[in-house]
Amino acid sequence: MTDHPRRVTRALLSVSDKTGLIEFAKALAAHDVELVSTGGTAKAIAAAGLKVKDVSDLTGFPEMMDGRVKTLHPKVHGGLLAIRDNKEHADAMKAHGIAPIDLLVVNLYPFEATVEKGAGFEDCIENIDIGGPAMIRAAAKNHDDVAVVVEAEDYKAVLDELAANKGATTLKLRRRLAAKAYARTAAYDAAISNWFNRQLEIDAPDFRALGGRLIQSLRYGENPHQTAAFYATPDKRPGVSTARQLQGKELSYNNINDTDAAYECIGEFDAKRTAACVIVKHANPCGVAEGSSLVDAYRKALACDSTSAFGGIIAMNRPLDADTAREITKIFTEVIIAPDASEEAIAIIGGKKNLRLLLAGSLPDPRAPGLTAKTVAGGLLVQSRDNAVVDDMTFKVVTKRAPTDAEMRDLKFAFRVAKHVKSNTIIYAKDLATVGIGAGQMSRVDSARIAARKAQDAAAELKLAEPLTKGSVVASDAFFPFADGMLACIEAGATAVVQPGGSMRDDEVIKAADEHGIAMVFTGTRHFRH
Repeated sequence: MTDHPRRVTRALLSVSDKTGLIEFAKALAAHDVELVSTGGTAKAIAAAGLKVKDVSDLTGFPEMMDGRVKTLHPKVHGGLLAIRDNKEHADAMKAHGIAPIDLLVVNLYPFEATVEKGAGFEDCIENIDIGGPAMIRAAAKNHDDVAVVVEAEDYKAVLDELAANKGATTLKLRRRLAAKAYARTAAYDAAISNWFNRQLEIDAPDFRALGGRLIQSLRYGENPHQTAAFYATPDKRPGVSTARQLQGKELSYNNINDTDAAYECIGEFDAKRTAACVIVKHANPCGVAEGSSLVDAYRKALACDSTSAFGGIIAMNRPLDADTAREITKIFTEVIIAPDASEEAIAIIGGKKNLRLLLAGSLPDPRAPGLTAKTVAGGLLVQSRDNAVVDDMTFKVVTKRAPTDAEMRDLKFAFRVAKHVKSNTIIYAKDLATVGIGAGQMSRVDSARIAARKAQDAAAELKLAEPLTKGSVVASDAFFPFADGMLACIEAGATAVVQPGGSMRDDEVIKAADEHGIAMVFTGTRHFRH
């Protein structure tokens, strides 16, 4: 690829975000670039004392229909699309009085921001840009001759090239800008189409588009030989994508994935009701607890599996305080995420330079609708977020013995956690803390036994007479297909069970529970998480 420089003689600027606009326009004018503009952009440029031609003077037509029609004209699109070295195109330009446009600067109507602030349907519709995307796509298609800029972050790159190339841009830059331009219009259209689908309650549209804005390029993906990047979507959900990182190394792919898992889980615990802590390792909670304070919740969560907690991710549902910060820094932790933190806590964490501290501002709403997506070979699986919440469920007692009040409290806690653990999931809980977690096994019996064994290991470390699964309750994310899984939980010491129910062998499982004097409740809601 040659440099293929193209001199910029005329630029069309039409922006809703005027960040850096005047400085950029002044720099273009210093390179003897003729400025053409629209509406408010033209007024801003003129107010800065720069010479600017209104697009209406270029086209010979006024803006009309409340600004809906202003740039959709041959004198605009001809100037963008004409191939400069094509004689037929050059003759057509001359015959129809079309002047070339060598640089297009457009950022689109703020549709995403309009939706985010909760605007009404008609207001959102009026913030769908038509002329902008049309011009962007035209300029990007003709990138051999035209440079297109869709955000202020690229002003410097253009000006650097003009300075280095006597007022010209290179093909390398124009191609990079063109690729970015098409990605921007694609993400914009994705936001619009998904908004429409929500408005019309269409769960499976014929075409599904997803788009995002780069947050950061990552050093690598799950493994060093994989490339990766982190993107923000229009779904402004509090969490790792919106959090402010106060200190520590750059987050890795695995850090981001695990931190998201931790913060989604902690969102299940209403901060007004209780203090809560979630410790995550490899996207699975390894300790979760409620407590009278954050430090109390942290200690209870850590006691569940302190071995796995080493190098883990910690999420809090209340602002991080100094006592909790001191306790956390006693072991190696990768990331702490909380809604906020006290200045004293921030200073304490500051003593651990590699420990990342993220402040998300608020908690994610576990009831909020939304989409999740994952790729499969040649396809994309899209589903609604699992926004079923324990507090909205009816716990149906199906055994002869009903749970005690203390058991029911722990059953609800355990099922709240089970939603965020990989299937097959078994959660042992006692006194509002996990005491054994079995995750991601092919057999539910194996999950029950692994969780019990980890509880035994924790008891040995804590020098307890017996594992905390004795007298605990147990939650299963899906039904027990046979009684064997539940019997393994009973053998570990569980006295009450919560599960969705729905197996063809429910009667067999209920009978086994009754024979052992176990209380069991059905929720009717499954929480598979693959």
